[in-house]
Amino acid sequence: MARITAAYMPYNTDVGFLRIKQDYIDIDHWRIAFFVHVYASMWVLLAGFTQFSNQIQSYYPRLHRTFGYVYVTDVLLITGPAGLLMGLYANGGLPSKISFVTLAIGWMTFTAMALVKAKKGDFAAHRNFMIRSYALTLSAVTLRAWKWSITNSVELPPMDVYRAVAWLGWVPNLIAAELLIRRYHFGEKWRFADRVFRRNGSDPPVGYPRV
Repeated sequence: MARITAAYMPYNTDVGFLRIKQDYIDIDHWRIAFFVHVYASMWVLLAGFTQFSNQIQSYYPRLHRTFGYVYVTDVLLITGPAGLLMGLYANGGLPSKISFVTLAIGWMTFTAMALVKAKKGDFAAHRNFMIRSYALTLSAVTLRAWKWSITNSVELPPMDVYRAVAWLGWVPNLIAAELLIRRYHFGEKWRFADRVFRRNGSDPPVGYPRV
C-alpha cells in the first residue's frame, strides 16, 4: 500500500488508478477527494493496526487512545467522507456505486459507534465495532488481492472484474469480522462460566467446553 501511495506523490495524475479516471480528473471536488483519500488512508491502516495490540492497550493506554483518536478522526472527518464522494463516481455503473457508497457509510458508522461505546465505557462493544471498522479499512488491501486473483485466474472484461471486486473487497471482510466477534463472544462466555464453576468448587457439566 505504501508503494501504491508513493506512486501518486507529490501530485501525479497519470499513474495507476487515475489512468482510467481521466474523465473525472478535471472535476475539482473528485480530484481533491481522491488525493485526500490516498494520502490519509495509510494513516488509517497504521493507526488502526495498533488498536489490536494487547501490549499497547495494557502497558501504554495513553498511546492506545492517541492512535485511536487518530484513526477515528481520519475515518470520520477525512478519509471516510472522501471515499463516500468517490463512491458516487465509481466505475462499473450502479452496482459499483452502491457498493462503494455502502462501504463508506458502513465504515464511518462502525467507527463512530466504536467511539461512542468507548466514551460510555462499554469496551466489549467498542472492541466489536472496531473489529468491524478495521475489517472495512482492510478493504483497501483485500480489493487489490481479489483483483489480482481474478485477473490471474480467469479472463473477464475489466469492468466485470471491477464490479466483482467492488463487493468482494469488503463483504467477505465483514463476514469474517462477525465470525471473529462471535467466536470471541462465546469464548468470553465459556471463560466466565468456567470461573463461576471453579469458584463454586464444582466441575463444568459433561461436554461443556473447558478453557
